[in-house]
This record gives sequence, C-alpha cells and structure tokens, in this order.
Amino acid sequence: MKKYNVAILGIRGVVGQCMYRIVKERKFPVNKLVLISPSGTGGELEGHKYVPLTKEVFNGVDIVLSSPGAEISKQWVPVAAKAGAIVIDNTSAFRMDPDVPLVVPEVNPEDIKKHEGIIANPNCSTIQMLVALKPLHDYSKIKRIVVSTYQAVSGAGAEAVDELEKQLSGHMAVKKFQHQIAHNVIPQIDVFLDNHYTKEEMKMVNETRKMLHDLHIQVTATCVRVPVKNGHSESVNIETEKKITRAKAIEILSKAPGIKVVDDIKTSKYPLPLMADGKDETFVGRIREDISIPNGLNLWVVSDNLRKGAALNAVQIAEILIKN
Repeated sequence: MKKYNVAILGIRGVVGQCMYRIVKERKFPVNKLVLISPSGTGGELEGHKYVPLTKEVFNGVDIVLSSPGAEISKQWVPVAAKAGAIVIDNTSAFRMDPDVPLVVPEVNPEDIKKHEGIIANPNCSTIQMLVALKPLHDYSKIKRIVVSTYQAVSGAGAEAVDELEKQLSGHMAVKKFQHQIAHNVIPQIDVFLDNHYTKEEMKMVNETRKMLHDLHIQVTATCVRVPVKNGHSESVNIETEKKITRAKAIEILSKAPGIKVVDDIKTSKYPLPLMADGKDETFVGRIREDISIPNGLNLWVVSDNLRKGAALNAVQIAEILIKN
C-alpha cells in the first residue's frame, strides 16, 4: 500500500489533537507525519515534535489536515496547495468559495474530484444535520428545513471547555462566552449579522444549499450553546415534496452510511450527547411525522462535534482522495 506524507496544521487545538488520534485509529497510510504549530513554540506528541509554520514545512507533503483558525488558513492554506499538497481545511475560510468543494463524504463525495488543491470541511452543525437528511432528501426532495441546535462548549475550543469546568466548580468568571454557560443556555453562537441571524446560523443556511446543490431550499436555524462538554444535538424539522412516514424514515435511515437510529420511546431510548461522545456515527431518533403539515417530519440528531463534526470528516475525505 502506498503511504503518504501527512501534515496536521493546528496541532495544539482540540480539533488538531482529534485529527491526530483519528489518523492513528483508522490506520491512515502515513509515511511521514508533520505536526505544525502556528504559534511556533516547542512541544511534541508521542515522539512527534511540533514544527513551526513556515513556507518550507509543506515541501514534500501530500495531504494537509488543517484546523488552525480561519485567519491562519486564509494565509497559509494557499501556500500549502501551491507547494503541491492537497489541503482539507476545517475552518470557515474557504467554505463558500465557489472554486473550493465543500464536502461531507456521506452527502456529496462526488464533489471531491472538483478540487484544485483545497477542499473545505463544513461547519460541525451542518455536517451532522446533512448526514441525517441526505438519505431522506434522495427519497423525497426536501423543500424546507427548520433546525434548532444545542451545541456543546467543545465546539468553541479548549478554553471554553475549561471555562465550563471552572464555573461548575464555583469559579464563575466569564471570558469565552457572552454570559455564564454553567447552569445556563446562550442563544448566540458567533456574532450577529444585519439580518439578526448569527454567523453560525447563516453557515447552516449557506452550506446546506451549496452541498445539496440547491439554492432554493429554504433553511432557517437557531443556534444555542448549552452546558454540555462534547456532542452537539439538533432538533430538525423538514418539509418534503412527498410524504415520508415515520416507518419509511426509519427504514431509510437504518440503511444509510454513518447513521445509527436510536428510537424506542417505550424504553426512553433516543440519542444523547453522552451516547455520541467518542463515536463516529451520527445518531438519529425521536422520528415522528409533523402533525401541523401534510409532508413534515421531525428528527433529533446528535453527533460528536469534534469527530464527525470536524476531524473525522476531514480524514474520511482524505481516505476517499487516496482511494481514487
């Protein structure tokens, strides 16, 4: 089997660390592994020393798994691509660039071949939603999506997790979020825009349209931060062209890649963040027909936002690249 020189850009972040673990877990065929720290300070991980971010560091690298923050990606991802690497970038820097494919392997793997050196990883919330919705969309076209997210603090980075843990232990200083997160929910993720939606909410709207290749699909989102360490949850309501019954939805989703249906209300079995933590699947439950419209369906969707919502999705894209 051919092996590849792989770099992880942003190794100190929670997603970079998760990328490293998943590359090892899935036995990705690595010849040489380069761990790049944009801060340039020393460190190592299991014998792999961190190297500073320079132009020369990408020489000879085949694949870059990138999650250093959008501003660093904007500057350095084109440098890596120019050096001959294929970059799979987890930041928002290139997601809506018309020349950069935005990919979830279970949703639009065919778009990978359109890359010109850069492939974008979608927002974590969009990834898990579309993993659940694409099989249903293939059966009956989705006309409208209404989604409310319940997003874990790990989506905001290691400092956010630390802030929650400190607040739960009685140290109530607020630094990372707009308000105290312990014992609270915050209906704001990222900054507000002129239309009163947040950037996070509009990411879900725009990324969904791009990946489903449908600029007319109607999407509205409300994104909320909750005091959960890891694992995003979503309440998703869809309206389809033809009716999808609960039984048909369960049949479709049970056969779909990357999905595990957990739906037994008699025994209180439904997806939970604790269930998804450390898992690769997207969990779907509370599947029920919307009683307010003829062709509506409600779903509860939960996934590990650091794995499928970020690191795993990037590695899966790399696996398709080397397979093809």
